[in-house]
Amino acid sequence: MALCCAAIEIEISRAALDPAKIDQITGLKGKFNEKEAVYKVTFPRNDVKVVVNGWTMPPFMGLGTWGAFKETQNGAMMMGDTVLFEDEVNSAISAALDNGLSVTALHNHFFFDQPKVYFMHVEGEGSIDTLASSVRKVYDTTKEIRTATPQPKDSFGAKSLPEKNSISAAPLNEIFGMQGRGEGWNGQVHDRSPGQNAWRHDRQGHGHQHLGSVRR
Repeated sequence: MALCCAAIEIEISRAALDPAKIDQITGLKGKFNEKEAVYKVTFPRNDVKVVVNGWTMPPFMGLGTWGAFKETQNGAMMMGDTVLFEDEVNSAISAALDNGLSVTALHNHFFFDQPKVYFMHVEGEGSIDTLASSVRKVYDTTKEIRTATPQPKDSFGAKSLPEKNSISAAPLNEIFGMQGRGEGWNGQVHDRSPGQNAWRHDRQGHGHQHLGSVRR
């Protein structure tokens, strides 16, 4: 009797997830995990050759994008991992956020990989239609980029950088109420009062926080 009830629950969960609809919307063929009552779609990033430390990596060894769907009391939830190349990251994050998904992580798995590979974790809750559509838009975004430029770019490009003297420090001085200094594209403002933080933004676009000592 227990086995019979468990089988019925699995079929109910499978039906609620509507695998055929997920397949249709995402354009992928998924698989249902009966033990976890999860329907998962996946595909390998085999559109770009990835070399790690001189060794060409087969896509099945770590270049799989996937999205997993599970029934909840309020509809469904989805969690996924998306394989991205550097020039896809910004657009993929925007596609996810603009379509109601949360981006919970962006990290790498490899060292000395060419081109650089990143992994974007996403999650969301809602209806199956909405979640599957959101995932599809993320996937379509990466496909559009690779269709336009089959080989991932290795830089932002010279045109994306500002001219050396095109940025004025005057507005920043007025906002912060102090005189800063600038070298090339670098801009620095320091507050030497105890317990305050000083920030520096360098030309590579990274923010670095320098913590001041805290005094009482």
